[in-house]
Amino acid sequence: MDTCRTPANTSKCSGSTMECFMVLSTQAQKISIGILCGLFGTMCVFENSLVLYLIFSSPGTRKKPSYLFIGSLALADILASIIFVCSFVNFHVFNEAGFSKEVFLLQLGGVNTSFSASLSSLLLTALDRYISISRPSEYKLLMTRKRAWTALAVLWVTCATIACLPLLGWNCCVLDSACSELFPFVDDNYLSGWICFVVVLLGCIVYAYAHVLWRARQHVAYMEKHQAQTGKQNTRMRMDVMLAKTLVMVLAVLMLCWSPVLVLMIYSIFGRLSDRLRKVFAFCSTLCLLNSMVNPIIYALRSKELFSSLRRVFSHFRRQLKVSEGSPEAESTHKSSVIET
Repeated sequence: MDTCRTPANTSKCSGSTMECFMVLSTQAQKISIGILCGLFGTMCVFENSLVLYLIFSSPGTRKKPSYLFIGSLALADILASIIFVCSFVNFHVFNEAGFSKEVFLLQLGGVNTSFSASLSSLLLTALDRYISISRPSEYKLLMTRKRAWTALAVLWVTCATIACLPLLGWNCCVLDSACSELFPFVDDNYLSGWICFVVVLLGCIVYAYAHVLWRARQHVAYMEKHQAQTGKQNTRMRMDVMLAKTLVMVLAVLMLCWSPVLVLMIYSIFGRLSDRLRKVFAFCSTLCLLNSMVNPIIYALRSKELFSSLRRVFSHFRRQLKVSEGSPEAESTHKSSVIET
């Protein structure tokens, strides 16, 4: 029997089984994974850090619940990229398996917390738009900053609690149960539960976005019939339509990036994964980083307020460069004029 196939059927939890999950067999595969993780991770941290700066540097955006949820999404994506890249590259590229079960499960818990919080932040953003469009007259009363912060606190605590269950004892070593084929020490039942949690999140997001898109289309039809009318109401509806389209784009990218990973996870529970499929899973995992990298680009291109803030930042940066480049010349001119005098 192949010793590297036993974790799927037994509760083998010795440190030597860690090597069975290092599925990248060639140097080219390791280099490819390293490049993808390095590129996506670096861009993700930079872009989401910029989004956080743009949100919290402007009093107009940091007070709005919508942008608090987007800020939570950016923070989750930053943490996910840092923890995922460090642990994933260390394990699959450098084949480091000298750490203990607790350390590995702690790293896995950090990755799961961050990605779950990312999805949950998208859900809160979708619900925020849902309330804004379905009950516009009551939106400010229903969605206050205090409620937004409370929702974010519940979100992060819930995601961290669910992600840390393997570390707290729900793993195949403690329970002497079947281990997952994809993750060391992870119980198959826990993986099934986590997948159900993610699927429920995605289902709620799809439902909220579908309603938002339906109402947005109604608003578009309304505005086309009342083009002559101007005012605050039409301006608000235009903003809702723009943001609804933005969120639909985010959802489309989300589904494209997460579907391959979820499908392979589900298949691993009910069937047996070949070595080739496990390698495919390793590469598909980097798509989650791609999703985190694309989200801020969509915000910058589609959110008028964030795009305006970004333009102001670049304009200020250009002025600073011109001043710094012009200072030596001015100083040199001043010195030459003094010498001539």
